[in-house]
Amino acid sequence: MIELAVLEMAVARQRAKRAELSPKQATGLLDDNHGLAVSLALCSRIRAGRARAKAAKRRLLKSRLLRIEEPML
Repeated sequence: MIELAVLEMAVARQRAKRAELSPKQATGLLDDNHGLAVSLALCSRIRAGRARAKAAKRRLLKSRLLRIEEPML
């Protein structure tokens, strides 16, 4: 049971890191001058990426809290 909890925590941490990296990459692309349509698409990608990062952090925090409350067997 503990190995499963450790694995779930690792997956949640990876998901949070990937979700944080995506908006950073899109912001870097936004600095280049690609035109209005590409800039709008990148802004949308950044906004969605930030929302995913926030949700991933929330899930990670929730899984940490559940792990703390879980009785040790």
